[in-house]
Amino acid sequence: MEMGVGIHGEPGRRRVPLVPADAIAAELLEAILKDLAPRHGSEVLLLVNGFGATPLIELYLMVNSARRILDNAGIRATRFLTGSYVTALDMAGVSITASVLDGQAKELWDAPVHTAALRWGT
Repeated sequence: MEMGVGIHGEPGRRRVPLVPADAIAAELLEAILKDLAPRHGSEVLLLVNGFGATPLIELYLMVNSARRILDNAGIRATRFLTGSYVTALDMAGVSITASVLDGQAKELWDAPVHTAALRWGT
């Protein structure tokens, strides 16, 4: 499998043997947590995006793996978005995004949304 692959199927940073979801999530989140450096106890929005050909059940498996890793790091995923939102010609794969939620960010995230792709709230 390609690690660090671009959204349109560009070559990854390196090729590695297929590994369990826990190992994939650990590698992706290690880089995110290093760069983001959230405080212990921080809340995050966890976005697990499929590139088009990854089944939803596999995306939820990745959510579960990512959430366990975040929990072990003292970071709480309190908002989630899981699905194929940014796709590339039915490419297999997944991306993980974690965004720290302060009071204002959480309030804005929780506000009603009515777009072609997302809908929630009143």
